[in-house]
Amino acid sequence: MTPFEQATEPFRRELLAHCYRMLGSRHEAEDLVQETYLRAWRSFDGFEGRSSVRVWLYRIATNACLNALRGRRRRELPSLLDPSAGEERWEWLEPMPDALVTPESDDPAAVVASRHDLRLALVAGLQHLPPRQRAVLILREVLDVPAAEVADMLDTSVTSVKSALQRARATLARVAPTADDVVEPTSPRARALLSDYVTGFENADLSALERALRADAALEVAGSPTWFDGRETCLAFLTTVVGSPGDWRMTPTVVNNHPAALAHRHGVPFGLAVLTTTTTGISRLTVFPDPALAEHTGPDPTYE
Repeated sequence: MTPFEQATEPFRRELLAHCYRMLGSRHEAEDLVQETYLRAWRSFDGFEGRSSVRVWLYRIATNACLNALRGRRRRELPSLLDPSAGEERWEWLEPMPDALVTPESDDPAAVVASRHDLRLALVAGLQHLPPRQRAVLILREVLDVPAAEVADMLDTSVTSVKSALQRARATLARVAPTADDVVEPTSPRARALLSDYVTGFENADLSALERALRADAALEVAGSPTWFDGRETCLAFLTTVVGSPGDWRMTPTVVNNHPAALAHRHGVPFGLAVLTTTTTGISRLTVFPDPALAEHTGPDPTYE
């Protein structure tokens, strides 16, 4: 392993998570991480150690993301769409498998902490922030980078960083309020709810789905502006897609720190369903009907 690889490879997973939070796209994040490492490799001989390698890499990655976001539409989920915007302006948030960004650590607390800030509601809410506010909030509150270092990364002042952080917090609290009762995918409650969801589809058992959903559950399908609010409304929609026993095969996994199910229908890859699990049931189903997700997202060790 070269000196460059020894110095930089330990940060690849967390940089992918950072770029994903900035961009809302797994594939764009992967491309930006590659660009970050290429830029870092080209300038490594001139790296003088005025900051840590980690901070240096985050500076490169953050500015690469900001450049990529210039003039770009934000990535959405149906429930956060602005009804006044035309359909031609919509791009859709992409999910991120935990297995790609979870740090290689023996410390369970470190793993949980790294996953928490990847939840779909948070990442979707981040997309509603102007890019520089987004960068400030992620660097300060997710990564705990000191304000002075953030100002240096973004070529601005500490006062501007503090102001941007205040505005970003206010917007995020409005579009993505914190839910205190969301449970970790490793918890027995989350496992039970995922089991009910899988049973509901594989056995065409609507009672299992009804048992799992909260009364105020919501269901949204990326790629469509329509979403469903309330258990009865969700079940009415699910009745039209569950089909017959054996039509669906579900493989448990973990995506964005949520239990999820990779779905095949009649043996053909269909996509991915992400469950927001709480102490009182599933509060949200977010469906990504993209066959590539079912083909290229593998099972997570959490459910082995």
